[in-house]
Amino acid sequence: MRHFIGLLVGIVVAAALLFGGGWASRESLRGSVGDVDPIRDNRMLIALGIMAAVGLLLGMVIAGRISPIAAFVPSMVLLAWTVVYAIDVSRATSLAPVGATVQKEIAEAGQGMLALLSSGVYGMVGIALFVPVLMPSRWAGPHREYDEEYEEQPEYY
Repeated sequence: MRHFIGLLVGIVVAAALLFGGGWASRESLRGSVGDVDPIRDNRMLIALGIMAAVGLLLGMVIAGRISPIAAFVPSMVLLAWTVVYAIDVSRATSLAPVGATVQKEIAEAGQGMLALLSSGVYGMVGIALFVPVLMPSRWAGPHREYDEEYEEQPEYY
């Protein structure tokens, strides 16, 4: 059951990294190019909040005692996309939702995904997420201490 919950958490983390991180990076790039003050622009504040939430989620998955599958799923997504990008750039960029047929925010997230992919951030985060998978102690269940470990002793009256 712990690994099934880890799988669900891994899918949520992968979606948060791809769509939330992509959209937030695109918005922060827009703000830095346009010299926008984050205090005066609500979209910039939302983007910074999403970046903080994604960072908190990454930290909890990497350092927490949840199943290592929670880190394995997004690491494989990010590393596989990075390898596809290294082998065939046009195929890797065609996987991002950046067409005119998708909603505006999703297209912005897709453009942010491509920026993070081409700059190598996804490869770096994928490796950081893969490291907890290599630790054998993460695969074992939680340690249970038995307080009542004792030998039966005869009772004296």
